Amino acid sequence: MVRNPWFGRNEPGQGAAFRLFCLPYAGGSAAAYRDWHDLAPPGIQVCPLELPGRGGRILEPPMTGLPQLAGALAEALAPHLDRPFALFGHSMGGLLAFELTRTLRRRRRPLPAHLFVSAAAAPDVPRTRPPVHQASDADVVGELRTLGGTPRELLEDEELMSLMLPTIRADFAALETYRYRPEPPLPVPLTVLGGADDALVPPTDLAGWRRQTDVDAGVRLLPGGHFFLHPGAGVMAVVAGAVGVSASATRTV
Repeated sequence: MVRNPWFGRNEPGQGAAFRLFCLPYAGGSAAAYRDWHDLAPPGIQVCPLELPGRGGRILEPPMTGLPQLAGALAEALAPHLDRPFALFGHSMGGLLAFELTRTLRRRRRPLPAHLFVSAAAAPDVPRTRPPVHQASDADVVGELRTLGGTPRELLEDEELMSLMLPTIRADFAALETYRYRPEPPLPVPLTVLGGADDALVPPTDLAGWRRQTDVDAGVRLLPGGHFFLHPGAGVMAVVAGAVGVSASATRTV
């Protein structure tokens, strides 16, 4: 059997009652969720997704558009939507999870029982940060320092950074060229998570997500800045609590 590269080494097993597909932030990989397997309660199978150009897919060309990524993910996940599932994405991954859900709806595929958007401004909120995907290497590295999610040792490793910069630029391009297109609200419960001290995506940028669903929506603020995702125990507690309510509500339209 050919291994699905979108799941790295952890193809979803058949014993799970509920799957949680996790999408990384810009420049991140499936490794961002490596501790979640141990944090998740029984019955929830954590499935970190590996995008092209990182992790075990480091030699693959990265994708530079969110619609392109969402379409490829919809195809990759299709065989694994045979039971209730949720989507979780942090920062860029949150916006990607949203567009993936809309892509699944357009293709009349099963929809998630719950959508979790973490540290991402509402999709119709204008972007205010200057674009960097075509900037100098030094400026791209400077943006990573500002975001705060990349270890200092990596930022100071010129050889490793030269290997990762094409993927990081592609992720920034996907974010900076994104154009929100209005569609009807999703028939999917939505939980938006934010950092109480996040200067990049302040709580005021989160409320607009409520316009993107016609069912339950809530905003949860957690301690920390933009990368309150680490450590993940507090985030997983929110996810597990919400999934317990919506795990039986998977819908197809």
